[in-house]
Amino acid sequence: MQARPEDVESIEGIVKALYEVISGPAGTRDWDRERTLIHPQGRLMPTRPRPEGGAGVEVLDTEGYIASRSPFFAANDFHEIQTGHRVERFGNVAHVWSAYEGRRAPDGEILFRGINSIQLFHDGDRWWVMSVLWDNEREGNPLPAELAAKNP
Repeated sequence: MQARPEDVESIEGIVKALYEVISGPAGTRDWDRERTLIHPQGRLMPTRPRPEGGAGVEVLDTEGYIASRSPFFAANDFHEIQTGHRVERFGNVAHVWSAYEGRRAPDGEILFRGINSIQLFHDGDRWWVMSVLWDNEREGNPLPAELAAKNP
C-alpha cells in the first residue's frame, strides 16, 4: 500500500496520521495505513513504572505493536488526541515531543495523559516514523506546562 501524500509530506502530517490511525470507535484500525507511516526498521516503545520501582519498556516492531494492541482496539472506543507539541529538526531528522490525552470519545472524559517522543527521518521523498517512545502522566510525573496546554 502506498502512503497518503498528506500523511508523509510534512512533520505535522505524519504526526496527525499517527493519532488518526489509533483513534476511533471499537473495531479494527487501519493497520495498512499504520504500516505506511512506520519505517520497516521502526520501533514503538511504551514505558511503564514497575510495581517494585523503576521502569520498564516494551520494544515492538510494527507487526508486534499491531498484534499486541488489536484486541484492545477491537473491544474499546479509544481516541488519543494531541494537546501540545514541540518540534526540533536538523537536516533529515526531527524530534517531536507530543503531549496527548486518552479518551473513549473525542470530547469525552480524559482517562490519562502522556507524552510521545517521536523520532522522524526524511529520506529525500517523505517522512518516516523511526520510533515512538511514550510514557503516561502520573503522580510525580506531571506533563510539562508548555505541552499540557492545547496547541496542536
